Amino acid sequence: MRQQNLMRVIQAPIVSEKSNITAQSNRTFVFRVKKNSDKIDIKQAVELMFDVKVESVHVLNVFGKSKRFGRFAGKRSDWKKAYVKLKPGFDIELSTA
Repeated sequence: MRQQNLMRVIQAPIVSEKSNITAQSNRTFVFRVKKNSDKIDIKQAVELMFDVKVESVHVLNVFGKSKRFGRFAGKRSDWKKAYVKLKPGFDIELSTA
């Protein structure tokens, strides 16, 4: 049961110019994760899913923007981002994962 919960922690990798630069230079990968997950859960989920060793995890809460749709006001959802740094010798190939 624990492995099933860990498989749901990581929602998607974030592929952008900034995340590609950090992945190449620092072995740091960026993931969108569940809002209620903590650093230990994220570390265990990455190690389980990608078969790598994690050195550190940094977590960032991204707050949704307030938007207007004509005369209606709305708000985008809040979400959580995780920067996962791998130990030397390990790598994640996101294009094949």
